[in-house]
Amino acid sequence: MTVAVLGAGAFGTALAITLARHRNVALIARDSNAATLMQNARINERRLPGARFPENLEVTSGSQALEIADTVLVAVPMQQMRSALDEFGNHVRGKPLVACCKGIELKTLTGPARILGEYTDPTRAAILTGPSFAADIARGLPTALTLACADGTMGAELQKQLRTDTLRLYRTEDVTGAELGGALKNVIAIACGTVIGAGLGESARAALMTRGYAEMMRISVALGARAETLSGLSGFGDLALTCTSEQSRNYRFGISIGHRDTFDPSITVEGASTARAITRKAQELGIEMPISQAVVALLDDKAALRDVISMLLSRPLKEE
Repeated sequence: MTVAVLGAGAFGTALAITLARHRNVALIARDSNAATLMQNARINERRLPGARFPENLEVTSGSQALEIADTVLVAVPMQQMRSALDEFGNHVRGKPLVACCKGIELKTLTGPARILGEYTDPTRAAILTGPSFAADIARGLPTALTLACADGTMGAELQKQLRTDTLRLYRTEDVTGAELGGALKNVIAIACGTVIGAGLGESARAALMTRGYAEMMRISVALGARAETLSGLSGFGDLALTCTSEQSRNYRFGISIGHRDTFDPSITVEGASTARAITRKAQELGIEMPISQAVVALLDDKAALRDVISMLLSRPLKEE
């Protein structure tokens, strides 16, 4: 079986490395010069320094690898997914496609697996998500992820294809829950990073994580997700990891807000787009999401940090 990974960012590269220890893998970079450099150097020095490529990993920018692949993992940033699929869509139609990104498309308020379903049979579209840092996966450190596919038979097949000795996959048919868990935890990670960056302490972060999880659960169930999915790897598990480690880009971004520092604009922060998308959806449904709204207020410079904190602390008292 041959796997192609479309997208040579840190996470796509890490997945390609760990899968290539067990099978042939093609890593497809959209920049031909970057592909040649990585293929010759046998490392992605820019995105994942220190992680050498196994022999079974080929890096290319061409579409031929997509055409011969049995399964394609799409590991491009959420807001770029549609443009990547528009570019390569004719070469992946009908194949099993697995989204390996987290977020909500701003224009359509749609999750990644739903977008993949526009380019292949929707029963062959899936999402791989959960608590995972690219550096850990590339090093072969163990983790467990959620593989969500609406078609149980296809999900079971992908689960067998993509598992490795260090990558344990749990299967679900709740695509909505898996998509939302992976997307919304990034918003809460920004909030938690802001709390730590502003020097408000670990207790405040724990409280924010807990109330943020309640927000995630509230909107996700309203949108058709199963509560048990949000309590699993793609929800609570990913939330716990992302809100407590500076390996998380969203958490580091939040710290920069708390410090009032400038953040590197070349680093993708999916939680920023997700915050804007989910607050729009919550307003349509009449669902309260004060933490997500606070993040948007900070992103759009509509409120000072001290005012946002005061707003959250002065909300009406109620039962948990």
